[in-house]
Amino acid sequence: MAFVTTKDGVNIFFKDWGPKEAQPIVFHHGWPLTADDWDNQMLFFLAQGYRVIAIDRRGHGRSDQVSDGHDMDHYAADASAVAEHLDLHHAVHIGHSTGGGQVARYVAKYGQPQGRVAKAVLISAVPPLMLKTASNPNGTPLEVFDSFRAALAANRAQFYLDVASGPFYGFNRPGAEISQGTIQNWWRQGMIGSAKAHYEGIKAFSETDQTEDLKAITVPTLVLQGDDDQVVPYKAAALLQDELLPNSILKIYPGFPHGMHTTHADVINADLLAFIRA
Repeated sequence: MAFVTTKDGVNIFFKDWGPKEAQPIVFHHGWPLTADDWDNQMLFFLAQGYRVIAIDRRGHGRSDQVSDGHDMDHYAADASAVAEHLDLHHAVHIGHSTGGGQVARYVAKYGQPQGRVAKAVLISAVPPLMLKTASNPNGTPLEVFDSFRAALAANRAQFYLDVASGPFYGFNRPGAEISQGTIQNWWRQGMIGSAKAHYEGIKAFSETDQTEDLKAITVPTLVLQGDDDQVVPYKAAALLQDELLPNSILKIYPGFPHGMHTTHADVINADLLAFIRA
């Protein structure tokens, strides 16, 4: 397996498939998942001739289960370590949910001056701020995130099963076409990660204000979200991202859930390909 060691000594796992001379596409997963969440997209873009790379966030998947650094600054620095190790340039960075926050922080802080990033994509992403505050009235109350932490600490396995079989993919909606394989794969990915990293990651994805990150991103950025996202409310996410980003394209999908890149991969992949080729 392929790893890069960060400046603070953490081994970060990554996949790297396809011709080295092709344009790279880098995928950043959501909480509490792994690079495996992008299998569909990686195979699709590999078949289109791209080089595809996906990273396990620290504390997730096959990366080291370290005690510290479960915050957006370290997430972005770890992504930068992979990009530097592979000497990536003109890359497209695609992030889902928490991975969207990781992309925003990485592109704003590391990716643009060196020409490492050509474009970015935020899918059902957490920026600018998930937490409800006086200045962010459409955000999610702190009590919701406290309940996540309590459920994770009490019975992580059951909590993850409840999330995967319910709101994440919209499987709790009437008439939803439920995939047991998708539910089990979500649970599998979550359970191989660190409980501590996942617990502390809730604060990272919910309380990190990334308003300035979005304002600093000048590369073309595609913003995608479903209007039936039960995890990240789109009015406090995609709509605000589009307002804050200097160079963005927004697309809202009627009825699509949070994990729409899995449930509606054919639609999302086609839109991603069109944006990347444009």
